[in-house]
Amino acid sequence: MTDPDRTRLYDELALESRRYLAAYVLFNQAVADHLGLHPTDVQCLSLLTAEPEPLTVRQIADRTGLTTGSATRLVDRLERGGYVARTPDRHDRRRVLVTPVPERLARVTALWDDLGRTWRTLLDDHTEDELRAITRHMRRAHDLSQTQIEHLRNIPKPD
Repeated sequence: MTDPDRTRLYDELALESRRYLAAYVLFNQAVADHLGLHPTDVQCLSLLTAEPEPLTVRQIADRTGLTTGSATRLVDRLERGGYVARTPDRHDRRRVLVTPVPERLARVTALWDDLGRTWRTLLDDHTEDELRAITRHMRRAHDLSQTQIEHLRNIPKPD
């Protein structure tokens, strides 16, 4: 591929990435509205269910960029809604873990599963090699995003 072709493809990909990210934010808002939750609460539930172990409020704050006070209020809302429970850490009595409540999460999972079937059709015409490439890209994009988030949190804000 010639340099101008690659540059054109990078530009096209950058534009489509911005469009996708904006659509995802709006999609997340629609999901939250449908469930009667705040968009940050939906993302927190997504984070909690993607982790192999429960998180502490501090870990939630670190992952979301919220202050510990805001993360505590987020967990309070989710606990009041029955989506999470605070449980003592078996290994460290001083720590409290935020544990998803499967019975209540079934409400969210049912919606995600229903929407996920539609999203899956988007991938049906890809080969297994293409699916592996997309998965590899998503993992790398996640890792880069984490690095970029950390960078943004540590540089001075513009005036």
